[in-house]
Amino acid sequence: MSTKRTMQPSKKRRIRTYGFRARMSSAKGRKVLKRRSLKGRKKVSL
Repeated sequence: MSTKRTMQPSKKRRIRTYGFRARMSSAKGRKVLKRRSLKGRKKVSL
């Protein structure tokens, strides 16, 4: 028996943890968005 891989894709979980609304819900998340926009990222969040 082998171990499971770490990436088990799920659209719902991905959005809930890394989506725009998830980022906006905390101060640290807002900081992430701010940093990424200042850096000039095309996509600020998922």
